[in-house]
Amino acid sequence: MPIFKKIQLFIQGFKFILVGLLNTAIDFGVLNLLMFLTKTEQGFLYSLFKGISFSIAVINSYFWNKYWTFNAEKTQNKTSEAGKFLIISIGGFLINVGVASLIVNVIGAQLGIGEKIWANLGAMAGTGFGMIWNFIGYKLWAFRKSKSQ
Repeated sequence: MPIFKKIQLFIQGFKFILVGLLNTAIDFGVLNLLMFLTKTEQGFLYSLFKGISFSIAVINSYFWNKYWTFNAEKTQNKTSEAGKFLIISIGGFLINVGVASLIVNVIGAQLGIGEKIWANLGAMAGTGFGMIWNFIGYKLWAFRKSKSQ
């Protein structure tokens, strides 16, 4: 891999992390707002809240990653690209909410950690696993540039 390609991949990865931090702030902000408003930090409602917060963050993610991270504004087939993004994001959703729900609802709070902090640790773990999935999928499939670009 030529040095230019490595630098370009590093820059894309850095931009993806920045967008991911913004998305994480949105995700956690919405999740914690919903938990605060309902005084609910586990169970079915927690999983529902995590799904809602993730979905809002993923909408933000689409626009930032498309136009800034992967600079994919000149794609040939925008419907196909959006469909690919949606498929990858659904996979990311299942991973993110699944891991968070497993940690919060199945494993449960450990080591004397409070339920609210545990809920956020579960959300963090879900975010980490989902982020890896999303970067690979977006880079290699959704926003992949054709050879002519």
